[in-house]
Amino acid sequence: MALPLPPGLTQNEVAFLAEMEMVTVVPRQRLESIDLLGGKTPQLRPPHRAQLPLWLALLLKKQRRANIVPPAWMHPASLAEIIHRETKEDPEAFSAPPPPPSRALYSQPGTARRLNPSYLDDFTQTQQDSQQDPNSILSPPFLPSNVAESPAGYLPYHWLEVAEALLTHAGDDMPAPAGEVRSLLRDLVEVRAAKMRSSTSALEGFGDAWLTLRGVGAMELAENRAFLAGLVDGVRKIGASAEATRREEEEEARRGGEYGGNGDEDSDEDMGL
Repeated sequence: MALPLPPGLTQNEVAFLAEMEMVTVVPRQRLESIDLLGGKTPQLRPPHRAQLPLWLALLLKKQRRANIVPPAWMHPASLAEIIHRETKEDPEAFSAPPPPPSRALYSQPGTARRLNPSYLDDFTQTQQDSQQDPNSILSPPFLPSNVAESPAGYLPYHWLEVAEALLTHAGDDMPAPAGEVRSLLRDLVEVRAAKMRSSTSALEGFGDAWLTLRGVGAMELAENRAFLAGLVDGVRKIGASAEATRREEEEEARRGGEYGGNGDEDSDEDMGL
């Protein structure tokens, strides 16, 4: 009999899914295209850069057939900027996720439009300018958030898993000593973990309490899912109990008022008033 599994993805499953993230590699030897489930990989021709899934890039790195270019957000200056933003500029909110890629509009020179439209955008204009299906909404891991061209100062959805994999298997490709990058990542993890714990205080009140998780990574959600789910369930039970108690008290008060009014009328009738 299969054992019951908790709802949501486990940490190992999240780390496995993070290996689909695209990263930039610099091949050290020629390699022809490979047919994968997601399509063909680009041909590798040194020294031209190419984008490959993380799992394939790590395999080529172990075989010394390619080097991995770390994403811009893993540079010490970018990590320090993110830490400063989360501790000084906005200590209550998580840093915003990376912006979606954009492309210049041929019909409007000097302007650009996002490549992944939302339901608030003009689908007709978006499809005409970007030549893509207006119903397609890109999301991780289909956003190029960990390639060399990704913007600095933003944490992608799988930032913790990608950083751990690159530091473990491609530490010599980092833009700074691996110890310095690990130290900054450790500080960032502690800051965001403390922020996650303190943000749950908003759920202590009843009524319209809510908690925003914008900018929270996949591994952070997997680690705190059980805690947050238990907290929300406990608050819901306490709120339901308090609501039931309040309704009982109101019902008793209403009944007491009715009985009290009838008693006074009976007393007046007995006295002949």
